[in-house]
Amino acid sequence: MNATTLKHDVVSSVVVFLVALPLCLGIAIASGAPPAAGLITGIIGGIVAGSLSGCPLQVSGPAAGLAVLVYEIIQKHGLGTLGIVVLLAGLIQLGAGLLRAGQIFRAISPSVIYGMLAGIGILIFGAQFHVMVDDAPRANGVQNLLAIPESIGKGLFPMDGRSHHLAAYIGVGTIVILILWAKFAPKQLKWIPGALVAVAATTAISDVLDLPIKYVQLSDNFLGAIQFLPLADLPKLINGDVLMLAFTVAFVASAETLLSAAAVDQMHDGARTNYNKELISQGVGNTLCGIMGSLPMTGVIVRSATNVAAGAKTRLSAILHGVCLLALVALFPGLLRMIPTACLAAILVYTGYKLVNVQNMKRLLRYGGAPIVIYAATIIGIVATDMLKGILLGLALSILKVVYARTHFNMRMQPHPDGRRLDVYFEGAATFLRLPTFADALEVISPDRETYIHLRDLDYVDDACLEALTNWQKQRTERGSVVIIEWDEALQLYRDKNPLGSYQRADMVVTGSSH
Repeated sequence: MNATTLKHDVVSSVVVFLVALPLCLGIAIASGAPPAAGLITGIIGGIVAGSLSGCPLQVSGPAAGLAVLVYEIIQKHGLGTLGIVVLLAGLIQLGAGLLRAGQIFRAISPSVIYGMLAGIGILIFGAQFHVMVDDAPRANGVQNLLAIPESIGKGLFPMDGRSHHLAAYIGVGTIVILILWAKFAPKQLKWIPGALVAVAATTAISDVLDLPIKYVQLSDNFLGAIQFLPLADLPKLINGDVLMLAFTVAFVASAETLLSAAAVDQMHDGARTNYNKELISQGVGNTLCGIMGSLPMTGVIVRSATNVAAGAKTRLSAILHGVCLLALVALFPGLLRMIPTACLAAILVYTGYKLVNVQNMKRLLRYGGAPIVIYAATIIGIVATDMLKGILLGLALSILKVVYARTHFNMRMQPHPDGRRLDVYFEGAATFLRLPTFADALEVISPDRETYIHLRDLDYVDDACLEALTNWQKQRTERGSVVIIEWDEALQLYRDKNPLGSYQRADMVVTGSSH
């Protein structure tokens, strides 16, 4: 590691730390757990998962996507049972990684990945917009978006005894600094992330003016808040309800982690993700989180995207962000209490906006309308329900698209200008599943003209359709009709798609694709 790489990683770790701290606290509160539980997960996610990670630039910690599930576990079974559930979920992830199950997440459509990024970006933007004016986020993503005009009103028009407008000034100032720094920062200072400059500037302004707005809240007794899993709770490991909850947490956490890793791979040109290694690192991390009574962890796209955007080069950035969480929270909580939450929320609002990347839509448009439909459905599913359901919707539509492509068949007829010849073009997939349609299409062709069958537009052909085409040609020829078929294209396509197959007929009329 050279000095330049080290500098980028150190600075990136500070930026990620500043983003991770309020998220760790906020997700813990949203989950119904003590704030320290979120911080512990963030520390383990940085130091332990970061050291073992198969996706070096991914940052792990407590995830908003699990907040509802964790809240239900705590409310129904208690905080102690949560530790057992997280411990079991970690062991399940560890086993899945050793069995190389992480590889299945390589088969992810870009439409789903881009949709996931945009959906999460919209959720982040909607929720943090309210925090940016010292208001509370609403119950879900849709309500957050609908309530944005209300928060804008609070930020623009001062209310008696309230300071929403002051927080809004800090938030807007933070975004202005981010934009101006990106465009006009001196070359020699370009390596310093705008987020770091914005945090320093707004913290200084808030402190000097002693603004009556919300600041980061942190207890002095952080280390004493760690609650190790009691040995008396270990028998719950074999409880059926606990096992089911553990499998659910493991599945959701693994899906979010590995899809996040796939998204991170789209953001940089460095080393690609080792999915099995990443799954193992998450398993080890969640096992420790369970033992220490904290929240479950996942690879988190918000922190990971911030890490990449801040210029991180290696896994050291993620590790150091965990070290920063541990050191500053444990030793210097007073420094963190000086940071306005509006500033940190504004950084997330800006991050959410950038995740909704219009260029991704332009890339997908090159491949037709279907990828855009999958992209939009994934976004809507994530925003309207939750991240897991939105992703599953996108994956389901991607599978349906493949099924359609493998079963869709179409015939197009084009009369020749001389009136004596008919060009017939087969398109799509000619398989035994479409054999009735394929045979009916052949019978529609008039025997009174010279017929040229073009097969170059077929994506796939199997032996059933080849045999049907051969018999049809033979029957038409015996009746005196002229039929010319692009057999070389058909046979080459068959050999390409069926490496174990061999289809040769002595009576075939073999022609090129120039007809």
